[in-house]
Amino acid sequence: MLNYLVPSLSLSQTHLHFSQQTNRRTSIITQMSVVSDSPVHSSSSGDEFASFLDVALDSTSDTSPEPGYEDDEIENDYDSEQFRTKKQKVELSEKVVDTYGSTSRGAEEKLEVSIKEDICTHPGVIGGMCIRCGQKTDEGQSGVAFGYIHKDLRLANDEVARLRNNDLKNLFRHRKLNLVLDLDHTLLNSTQFRHITQEEEYLKMPPDSLPDALKGNLFILDFINMMTKLRPFVRTFLKEASDCTQRHQKGLDVVVGQDSAVLILDDTEQVWSKHKENLILMERYHYFVSSYRQFGFNCKSRSELKCDESEDDGALATVLEVLKRVHSIFFDTEQGADLTKKDVRQVLKTVRKEVLKGCRLVFTRVFPAKFHAESHHLWKMAEKLGATCSTEMDPSVTHVVSMDKGTEKSRWAVRENKFLVHPGWIEAANYLWRKQPEENFPVDEVKQTK
Repeated sequence: MLNYLVPSLSLSQTHLHFSQQTNRRTSIITQMSVVSDSPVHSSSSGDEFASFLDVALDSTSDTSPEPGYEDDEIENDYDSEQFRTKKQKVELSEKVVDTYGSTSRGAEEKLEVSIKEDICTHPGVIGGMCIRCGQKTDEGQSGVAFGYIHKDLRLANDEVARLRNNDLKNLFRHRKLNLVLDLDHTLLNSTQFRHITQEEEYLKMPPDSLPDALKGNLFILDFINMMTKLRPFVRTFLKEASDCTQRHQKGLDVVVGQDSAVLILDDTEQVWSKHKENLILMERYHYFVSSYRQFGFNCKSRSELKCDESEDDGALATVLEVLKRVHSIFFDTEQGADLTKKDVRQVLKTVRKEVLKGCRLVFTRVFPAKFHAESHHLWKMAEKLGATCSTEMDPSVTHVVSMDKGTEKSRWAVRENKFLVHPGWIEAANYLWRKQPEENFPVDEVKQTK
């Protein structure tokens, strides 16, 4: 359930847009559920790419009640008690009246109708005008901006809180979690035509002449002079993620969902400084030469080498298993039946701590001189993964993390038969959510310059 905010140019007549700039942020807010089959399997036209994303992202918004739940249990956002205006109030009073002036007096009810209009609470404002009553209001800068819907739209804090509460009830009714999913470098990689190198020219061949691995996964968007490559495993990821998440709404601006039920999948941690505990940091996907150069890599790109990320062991396959595990723990009745008291951030923290559980690390030649070790990002990362970090060597140490095989601590590790690993071992465990084979991260000896 992915919702995607893709700014700038319209790919189709729907609300889906694609940015001309490859480094623009694109995202999806999902409620973990997606399409069963992708319509794109043979051609690379812009229309088909738009169709693929439209179906993959938009058709996943099925929120029909599960068996056993009636439609009237779900509160309508714009028909709720709080959002309705009472137009009239009828007061009945009984009066005894003398109808004919006789001594026998009859009783008759007289209806007194008074119109009492409620004061509008102005749940939302566009351009200084209330979206409900149409009156001008000076509350245009208060509340929360929803710029991805309309540049001038703002909803009042009370209205946002109400929407979030309703959303949470609906999510839990369907046993779903919200998922915010980034597009570029997460689900796909794009490049502009002018950045395509001579070694990448083969990518412009007709679809039928492309290597099998690229058929249905490479899209030429002539109308915006761009080429886009889908990440391996993306279709399976979108399909299977639907079992535990469901589409919510588009946009990075605001997540209309309780933080306690939101997971975020992104390759850039800085954009989520206020929601780091919700974040599953994604290994960035690079395919084109321009992407490698943009991030300072001095090596051959996958497009040049004509290779790609593994389907079965790649980043999306790994993260899908994490999502399934988090979902399973969150909705496990043995962990408590009251879902409103649960917090997906705590579940995510628990799952993450299992990665390096039982490992005791010592660092050498990793931090700058006189740097406070506990403040280094690798130290903090290792602790979040469940490892215990130390500055002293003792028999309980299991791993020495080093940049130089020639240091005293590195030699001690070899002598005492401890694991000697490069810092990349921690980073790989962080991205892949499992402890990596130590032999894949050897440490070289740094040659001393004279």
